[in-house]
Amino acid sequence: MTDFKVSEYLEGNVVTTSLLLGLTALFGWWIISEFTSPLRKYPGPLLAKWTNIWRFFLVRTGSYHLHIRKLHQQYGPVLRIGPNHLDLDFPELAKTLYGSDVKWRKTEFYQNNSVVINGKITYTLFSEIDPSKHVNIKRPIVKFFSQGNVLAKEVLVDAVIQNMSKQLEERFENKSCDLGEWIAFCAWDILGNLAFGQSLGYLDKGCDYDGSIGTADKAMDYFAATGQMPWMDHFLDKNPVVHLGAPNLGNITRIATEHMIKRLQSKGPVSPTATPDYLQHFVDMKNAQPDTVTEVDVIVYLLTTLIAGADTTAITIRAIFYYALRVPSAYRKLEEEILSAKLGELAQYKSSRALPYLEAAVREGMRMHPGVCMIMERYVPDSGLTLPDGRYVPAGTAVGLNPYVMGRNKDVWGPDVDRFRPERWLQNEGESDGAYRERLRLYNAADLTFGGGSHVCLGRYIAQLEVYKVVATLIRNFEIELSDPEREWEVVGSWFPRQKGLLCNLKRRA
Repeated sequence: MTDFKVSEYLEGNVVTTSLLLGLTALFGWWIISEFTSPLRKYPGPLLAKWTNIWRFFLVRTGSYHLHIRKLHQQYGPVLRIGPNHLDLDFPELAKTLYGSDVKWRKTEFYQNNSVVINGKITYTLFSEIDPSKHVNIKRPIVKFFSQGNVLAKEVLVDAVIQNMSKQLEERFENKSCDLGEWIAFCAWDILGNLAFGQSLGYLDKGCDYDGSIGTADKAMDYFAATGQMPWMDHFLDKNPVVHLGAPNLGNITRIATEHMIKRLQSKGPVSPTATPDYLQHFVDMKNAQPDTVTEVDVIVYLLTTLIAGADTTAITIRAIFYYALRVPSAYRKLEEEILSAKLGELAQYKSSRALPYLEAAVREGMRMHPGVCMIMERYVPDSGLTLPDGRYVPAGTAVGLNPYVMGRNKDVWGPDVDRFRPERWLQNEGESDGAYRERLRLYNAADLTFGGGSHVCLGRYIAQLEVYKVVATLIRNFEIELSDPEREWEVVGSWFPRQKGLLCNLKRRA
């Protein structure tokens, strides 16, 4: 019988031994880190305390927001979702975390949404986490997104909504229609018209003919997943040797670049419409401040306007129709209000926004299904954070509020948080003005639809313009009902909770 010698075995199995030693060291480091972590006292899934891999795979399931809500129900308002991450359900902290105090800095989560242009990583309004650089990006263009400037472009939105009504009438009279798809086509075409005075053609072709909408969805899924472990992006999307990351929005980038070059080469404004589009504003700004605004900046502004604005707006409009149609009493009220208002075949924003039940339905739809369903991460500043329940969170911890979880907070919204009830936004019979205003104040404080502070969504007025006009126009022009009222839609919950399966029967009103 051959003698077994440990030294010979180890010498012959260097790789195995090294691997075992590495795993032992890693496990030891995990143990020490957890038992010395100041976040050890906060509850959460066991694996989440040790590694961000847990959160990465949870995002990949597409049901992240549903799982996180269940965990909050199990563990309470403070949920540990990573070694250095806390998901908070304290609506009163919204102004603190997302106010104008630049000490609350974005985490690296956002940086994966950057783009590579000419071999250089370029950060956008969304992905730039340095407060001073963010201000420099935003300052040249912020005035173009004011409410007044947006409303001046309503005619550009009108043309697309009119085309949507025409296409739906011609294609789906007394037929079943995936209204959710057509809402997306409309949202993308509107932003194309606003961006460079040209519809992107999705309504006319009736499909995602160039794959850009699907590509944008995949890119957002990539961003949401790798954002849980931001270092991955440098080995995937930002890999200078082999690109392994997010799909490239080549067609949209090409269109934006072609339009920009045409404008730059012209001697004067060449906006296709009498109303200046955003490209014209950006080019004028570049010509006025060539040292501040570059051609790359113009492209980034255009892409940010298109990609970030279309999806979230479509998500909101779908949510309003889906939830309202599933509550017939609510839809009847909405329908009656819009029809009695005599808005005309193309609803104008000012008239639509004046309708109280439509306003309530829009707000309720955004509460039930916000455009973002993950925490908006911020680092706790040097002063630390004292939670409303008295517990303390040390500096450097990544914390955030999840709009989906906030919209289901029973302390704010009451026990019927899973019920679509627009009436909650209206004054109750016998309720004093003061009590009603206080209730609305609490609701507004818990509403993170467009973020807040210095990072509030730049395109919020564009989104509002689209939402109120599209909802009012479709209800005015069509009798709409769900093809199968018992069928629930499919939701893919990455950063944006996209919906599929809003199948409706349409009939043109006389």
